[in-house]
Parts: sequence; C-alpha cells; structure tokens
Amino acid sequence: MPQSLEHWQPAKRPHNPVIQGRYIRLEKLDPQRHGDDLWLALEGPAGDPKLWDYMAYGPFKERAAFDQWLNSNAASQDPYYYTVIDQASGQAQGMLSLMSIVPEHGRIEIGHVTFGAPMQRSPKSTEAAYLLAKESFALGNRRLEWKCNSENARSNRTAVRLGYTYEGVFRQHMVAKGKNRDTTWYSIISTEWPAIATGFEKWLALDNQPKSGQIKTLEECRALTD
Repeated sequence: MPQSLEHWQPAKRPHNPVIQGRYIRLEKLDPQRHGDDLWLALEGPAGDPKLWDYMAYGPFKERAAFDQWLNSNAASQDPYYYTVIDQASGQAQGMLSLMSIVPEHGRIEIGHVTFGAPMQRSPKSTEAAYLLAKESFALGNRRLEWKCNSENARSNRTAVRLGYTYEGVFRQHMVAKGKNRDTTWYSIISTEWPAIATGFEKWLALDNQPKSGQIKTLEECRALTD
C-alpha cells in the first residue's frame, strides 16, 4: 500500500560532506585531496580492466583528461559525487554519486558507481551502497533508484543483492560509446527501507572476512530474528 503523504514534505538535497561508516567513509569529492589515490585505484597497474566497459566515459589514458573529469564531477550538484575512503589506510579507492535528484517528488538515484579493485567484492562496497541509501531516506526521499546497462551482469546482480526490486527495462534507452543501451530499472521505496536497512546493519556488524561464520548474505541477515 502506498505511503500516506499527509505529513510528507519535499526531500532535502544532498549536502552532507562526510558520512562515516565502519569500513569506509564517504567524503564529498575533492580532486586536490583525492585525485592521486583515485588515479591509482581506477587507472593504475592493479586497476580493473572491465571497470569502464559500461560507463559513458573512460578509460582515461592521460592524467590530464582524468583530472578534468574529476573537476567536472566535483563541481556538479546533480550528480553529487562522493569519494570512498578506506578507513584502515586512508586511501581513496572509489567514487559514487547521488543523482537524478527530484526533491519535490522525493526521488533520488545511486549512480556512477566506480570502485577500484581493492573495493570490489568486499564489505567496503556494500557499506558504501548502504551509507548512501541510508542518507537518501534520511533526506526525506520516498524512492531510491538503481539503473544500469541491461548487459552489465555485475551491476544487475549487485542491485538484487542489495535489496532493490526489479521494475523493468527501458529498451533503446540511449546510445553509449556508439552502442545501444537498454537500461534496467530497480528501486527501493521508503516503506521497504527499514527491513532492508536492518539486513545491511546485521551483515555489516559481522566480521565479513574469509574466516567469518556461516552467514554471508544480506538475505540471510534479514531473516534473522533479534
């Protein structure tokens, strides 16, 4: 059943410069402070060669072009970019943003997810998604979206794993790097978020390292009783 709007007010725009987590913290993108680490994480020798396959930009062969891209992102208010900082090392290891921001309807999206290899398949990537989802609903949004290229298997799997509901495909949605892009849509709505948040929080409270216990998935954590 749709949420009552009797007391609802338009959402606030993203404005929080630092969001703290257990494994990572999110900082408003600052190319001067984060640029060297991001260049190493995203374009360095240990970078993920598939990282840019489904992005509308990249890869960047020259640092000057990469810095120009970072500067443009930092100046933007929609998308509103965050850098992901590893708490243990203090290194910037990835980026993501809040975007498609429509406060009057309470709608927002997590996008431009660009994680370096040290973040991938780790608690850090899950926590980054959780922190931005939590921030999105704290701002008063009613709907959080996740969209991706329908051919991007990794992003589609991630959306399902993080608790988003599949909503359908926009066929021939756009042209990206000279190729057709069909876009798959997912969402979490405000009435669903408390239960999903509980799953995230239980999962992140575990020691999610290779030696940890039996419970590994968000779904298993959501099924736990207190």
